[in-house]
Amino acid sequence: MKEIVVISGKGGTGKTSITAALTYVGRGEILAADCDVDAADMHLLLAPDFGKPTDFYSGVIAKIDTEACISCGKCKAVCRFDAISIIDDKYVVSPLDCEGCGYCARVCPRDAITTPEQNVGQWFISTTRLQNQLVHARLGIGTENSGKLVAKVKAEARSLAIEKDIPYVLVDGSPGIGCPVISSLSGADYVVLVTEPTVSGLHDMRRVHQLLKQFNLPCGCVINKADLNPEFSRKIEGFLQDENIDLLARMPYHPDFTEAITQGKTIVELDGSELPEKIEILWNTIKSKLEE
Repeated sequence: MKEIVVISGKGGTGKTSITAALTYVGRGEILAADCDVDAADMHLLLAPDFGKPTDFYSGVIAKIDTEACISCGKCKAVCRFDAISIIDDKYVVSPLDCEGCGYCARVCPRDAITTPEQNVGQWFISTTRLQNQLVHARLGIGTENSGKLVAKVKAEARSLAIEKDIPYVLVDGSPGIGCPVISSLSGADYVVLVTEPTVSGLHDMRRVHQLLKQFNLPCGCVINKADLNPEFSRKIEGFLQDENIDLLARMPYHPDFTEAITQGKTIVELDGSELPEKIEILWNTIKSKLEE
């Protein structure tokens, strides 16, 4: 089983649209995983059934039992995050400010403070309208620990692919270079960078490539909307050559991408489009890179 992770230095490059299209082209040999848990949207194109939902618990938040509390103020005094306040003469914890360090519970003389683990979202093993499986998740509003939820999604996707003898796990990662991206890259065999020919596209691709170099991961690049700014496309190609990054494809800008999204389809499914052949070539190119 090989794992391919698709990421971008910034949002809006077309990363998810291309990942969903690759899922369609390789649907007989791909298990998909949506690891952009902060803003998951693969389901908009693949229409999964949200089967087998499982709650995900991670992180703790302090909770004060107001009946047991003697209002000594020790918890408030040691809280460096100012998460404890007095409301109606009772000490209460603000869930949005609490970092779950547990110091308040340690100093409480009456054991009135507990730190229960938090339900921060759900993950799913779903069957999509393409009849392949998608492992995905939904992070709760305002919750943290997205990196841990990504790790859970990836672990379940790998396990399921091995169990069902599926040769490829295709991961839609998060944009940027933060914790969810690092978690998405863990265990990857090949990384596909999706960028666009803009100042921010090149800048942010440089940043995410620095991250890949830290993990010594092989990678290739798709320049999406390459014909919108030929000058910047050439600059990106120069950067790829200097850094020995595979140029996997130059995808042209085309209104068919928007039309496909409007219809809830991948670009490969749009009747009369000239782009499906390019996506099929891209998928075969990625597989050949994995075999090298």
